[in-house]
Amino acid sequence: MNRRNIKEIINNLIVNVKKAIKCIPKKVKIISISILILILVCILSFVLIKESQKQKYVEYNGKNLSERKYPGYKELIDKLKEKHPNWTFTLFYTKLEWEEVIANEGHKDNTKYPLNLIPDSSKYPEEWKCEIDRDKTFDNGTWLCASDEAIRHQMNPKNILNEENIFQFAELKYVEGAQTKKGIYEITKNSFLEGDSISQALIQAGKNANLDPYFIASRLIQEQGRKGTVLSRGCEYNDIFVYNPFNINAKGNSQEEIIQNASKYAYEQGWDSLEKALIGGVEFLKKGYINVGQNTLYLQKFDVVNQDKSLYTHQYMQNLLAPQSEASNMKRIYEVSNTVNTPLNFIIPLYENMPKEIAEK
Repeated sequence: MNRRNIKEIINNLIVNVKKAIKCIPKKVKIISISILILILVCILSFVLIKESQKQKYVEYNGKNLSERKYPGYKELIDKLKEKHPNWTFTLFYTKLEWEEVIANEGHKDNTKYPLNLIPDSSKYPEEWKCEIDRDKTFDNGTWLCASDEAIRHQMNPKNILNEENIFQFAELKYVEGAQTKKGIYEITKNSFLEGDSISQALIQAGKNANLDPYFIASRLIQEQGRKGTVLSRGCEYNDIFVYNPFNINAKGNSQEEIIQNASKYAYEQGWDSLEKALIGGVEFLKKGYINVGQNTLYLQKFDVVNQDKSLYTHQYMQNLLAPQSEASNMKRIYEVSNTVNTPLNFIIPLYENMPKEIAEK
C-alpha cells in the first residue's frame, strides 16, 4: 500500500467521522463533551498531584527557600555561604513528612536488625537507647539499638548546618584541584593506607569514578580503623586470602559471623588482593549508592532518596554516628590541604512539617 492510498483512507475516515457526529443529537453532544472535559480535568489533576509529590533538587540562590515552610534553614545556610563564598548549596526537597521518616528509621518489634545503632557507652544519654531493646547488644556485642530521640537529633539538618558537621552534606564528587595528594597523605598517615603509591592510587580511583578521594580514604579508615583489621590485612576463605576493606556485607551478631559474611562477599567478587578490593569497593559505592542519588555521607546513612523507588532500607552502615565522624575527618583533610574554600557543593535535605526548634543533644 502506497502513501497515496493511506492518505485516501485517512481522509475517508475523517469524512465518515464528521458525518457520524452530525447525526448525533445536540443534547448527546453536550453530554459527551462535558464527560470528556471532566475526564481531562481528572487526568490533569492526577498528573499535577503526582508531579507535586516528586522529589526535586534546586540550586539555592539566597531567595528561593521558604522560611515559613522550612524555618531555620536559610539563616544557617547564609551564614556558611558568607564565610565560604565559593561553596554552593543544593536544596533537596524530599517530599517526606518528618515524623513519618523518624517512624520508618526507628526500630520495630518485627525487625531483626535495627537500622540505627549507637556505641554501648556511657558517653551517650540513656534516652538514646531504643525502648524495645534497651540493653540488648548487636553486631560484635558493643552496639545498642538507637532510640527515635537519637535518630531525630542525628537526622535533623539544622543540627548539621554548621562548620563542624556540614561535610555530612558534601556532594561526594571529584573536584579538580580540591582534593590533593597532600590531603590524602595527611589522612592516611600512620594508617594501613600510608604510602606514596596508595595516596596516588586513591586520587586516581576518585578521578576515574568521579568520587571524592578524601571520602574514599575517610570511609576506609572509618570502616577499618587506622591500623586496619583482618578484612583489610587479608583473611582466608575457601583456601584463598581475600580482602574487604570497605566492610561490604559485614553484618551479623558476632565477630565470627561478621568476618564470615564479609569474606564470602570478597571471595565471590574475586578480591584476592588489597588493590583489587579497593578498586572493586569504589565501584560498589559508585554503582550501589552514588548512582542512585545517595551521594552524600548523610544520604548513604539515611535512605530518603526515592530514585530507586524504595526508601529507608538501602543504607551503607548501621552506625548512627558514622556520618558525623566521617564528616569531621573530611573537614580536617580539606583544612590541612588548604582546599576547604574551593567550589564544593552541599546537598541539603528538606522535610515537611519539621519542628521549628533545633534539637538538643
